[in-house]
Amino acid sequence: MDLTRLHLLVELERLGTMTAVSEVTGMGTSAVSKHFAVLEREVGVPLLVPDGRRVRLTPAGHRLSEYAVDILARVAAARSEFAGEGEPVGRIDLVTFISAAPPIVLPALRRLREDHPGIDVRLIEHEPDEALGLLQTGDADIGLVYEYSLVPRNFPETLTLHRLGSEPLLLSQPSGPPASSRTLTRQRLSALKSASWISNSRGSDEDELVQRMCAAAGFAPRIRHRIDNLEVVEQVVASGRGVGVMPKLAAVTRRGVTHSPLGELGGNRRIYLVSRTGGWAWRPMRVLAEYLHDVAREVLDDVADTVSFSAPPAPEAPA
Repeated sequence: MDLTRLHLLVELERLGTMTAVSEVTGMGTSAVSKHFAVLEREVGVPLLVPDGRRVRLTPAGHRLSEYAVDILARVAAARSEFAGEGEPVGRIDLVTFISAAPPIVLPALRRLREDHPGIDVRLIEHEPDEALGLLQTGDADIGLVYEYSLVPRNFPETLTLHRLGSEPLLLSQPSGPPASSRTLTRQRLSALKSASWISNSRGSDEDELVQRMCAAAGFAPRIRHRIDNLEVVEQVVASGRGVGVMPKLAAVTRRGVTHSPLGELGGNRRIYLVSRTGGWAWRPMRVLAEYLHDVAREVLDDVADTVSFSAPPAPEAPA
């Protein structure tokens, strides 16, 4: 239904005559009458009946006027929100990978709730492949996803990315000789060619990362364990049963585990905020993204001091 016609209906309810509606809106009475005729055809029921030389609303007309008041108020609120006025309000479904939740997502949501309680964020936990699928189908509004610099990801063109930052990768290995917390060299990495390597159950990017990293050191890794929970990975390492790549955000000090920076051998993990192209026009989404960016500055590397989420950024050069 046309908003102008709904507005005329509300004014007729308020003022009582076509003449008064005409004076308030600046339309001729003939134009006002034609709008009401079209509105009646659209809803399929009479909205006005003659009352002497005037007209009055039918019960259906009164009911539609009540709906129209609510509709017009919501439209006005939406316009105000998109114009950056008033308090941002709305539900956002945020999909994120698990190791980003404690250091980035949860602190950002705590601060967001204090400042903007009208933004209701629902969390969904998924790895990048599943997250990108949810974003494309509209089952999630915004997502945190990652890629490895050694294994660049092909992102769908229907999605818009804002790079949040990056983090170094570490090698988790049992403490003791030849473990060292110094940055790994190819020679030291090659000493682990007979080790039992740990990857996740999905294979994909993590497997490719380990394969490329070890190939640079001159050997093919033996992937013996497939574990998704990074806490369990660290426990397996501490027991002396394997070694594995660990993002810095997920690494914790643990007896029996040494974390060695992989440096150029492993590259880094790049983290992005992703949404459907055009989704950034919604102010609550931009506000959430700004809070995530502010927290990321505290824990990630290469985070821009300021960033605008109002328009798609320029694409990055291929890695």
